[in-house]
Amino acid sequence: MRTEDAHDLRHHGDAEVRDDGGSLVDLAVNVRADTPPVWLREHIAASLGGLAAYPDGRAARAAVAARHGLPVERVLLTAGAAEAFVLLARALKVRRPVVVHPQFTEPEAALRDAGHTVGRVLLREEDGFRLDPAAVPEDADLVVIGNPTNPTSVLHPADTIAELARPGRVLVVDEAFMDAVPGEREALAGRVDVPGLVVLRSLTKTWGLAGLRIGYVLAAPETVEDLQRAQPLWPVSSPALAAAEACVGPRAVAEAAHAAHRIAADRAHLLAGLAGFAPAGLRVAGPAQGPFVLVRVAQASAVRRRLRELGYAVRRGDTFPGLDEQWLRLAVRDRGTTDGFLRALERALTD
Repeated sequence: MRTEDAHDLRHHGDAEVRDDGGSLVDLAVNVRADTPPVWLREHIAASLGGLAAYPDGRAARAAVAARHGLPVERVLLTAGAAEAFVLLARALKVRRPVVVHPQFTEPEAALRDAGHTVGRVLLREEDGFRLDPAAVPEDADLVVIGNPTNPTSVLHPADTIAELARPGRVLVVDEAFMDAVPGEREALAGRVDVPGLVVLRSLTKTWGLAGLRIGYVLAAPETVEDLQRAQPLWPVSSPALAAAEACVGPRAVAEAAHAAHRIAADRAHLLAGLAGFAPAGLRVAGPAQGPFVLVRVAQASAVRRRLRELGYAVRRGDTFPGLDEQWLRLAVRDRGTTDGFLRALERALTD
C-alpha cells in the first residue's frame, strides 16, 4: 500500500477537449455520445416553468428507491457522484481510508481535501488490474473501489468486492458506469446484506448530463442521514431532479439496457481494431467491460499529441495512481468514429 501523491488527481478527461480541443473528435470523455436524447431534453425543459419554487426531491428520491427495490431512507440524491465523494470525506469519521487504484481520482482528492491521510492499494497490470481483497489492510475503515473501474475497464465480481466488507468499515463502490454493462451483472446496488456498503451511481455518463450534475447514493439509513447533514440546503436543482426521476423510470432503464448491448458491440469492434497494433507494441488492459478501454503504448504522450493533430482527443493515463506515461484511455464510440480513429492511430504510430 502506498500513500505518495505524484499524480494530478484533479485532471479529468474534459481537459482534453476544452478550449482548443473543442473541434476534436472526443474519445477522452466517458459520456455516451448523442445524449441526452430528445425526449429527455424535452422533459428537463418542461421543468423550467417551476423554477420559482424551491426544489422538492421527494418524487425523484422515491423513483430511485423503486428502481433499486429499496426504501427511500436508503437513497440520497446528489449533485453528481463527485458531490457524494465530498460528502463521504467530510461527514464520515474515519481514521484510515484506503482507495483502490487505478481508479477515478476524485475520491482520493476529496479525502485529502478533508484532511485525511489516504492509503493506496495499487492493482497490478500483470494481474489484469483485478482486485485481490487480501491486499487491502485489515484496519482500513473506509475502502473505495470503482466497478467497472475507470480507467481500467475491469469489472470485478460482486462477491469479490463484498469480501472487503468488515464490521466498522465503510465500503464505497463507485458504480458510475454499471448501467453501461449488459444486465448490470456484478452490481451491488440494491444489496442490503453487505455491511457498511455505500453504492454511488451517476446519471451523467449514460444520459449525457454532465452539465446538469445528478447522481445518488445508496446506503444504510444512518449513513444517508450523516451525508444529508453535510449537504447544503436544496443541493439538487429542480431540472436535475426532473432528470433523475425520468432516468430511473421503466422507459429509460430499457433504453439504457439497449445502449449497454450496443456499447458492448462497439467495444468489441474497437478491440478488434486495436489488436492489429499488437506488433507495434500496443497492449490493451482487460478484458474490458466498460464503455472505455485502457491501452499501453510506447511514447504515449507523443502518440496523444499526434492524434490531436489528426483531430482526435484521447485521455492521458499518467494522472491515475498506478499508471505511468505509457497509458491512454479511449472512450468507446460508434463504428464509424472508431474506424476513423483507428486510421489516425495507425498514422500516429508510424509517422
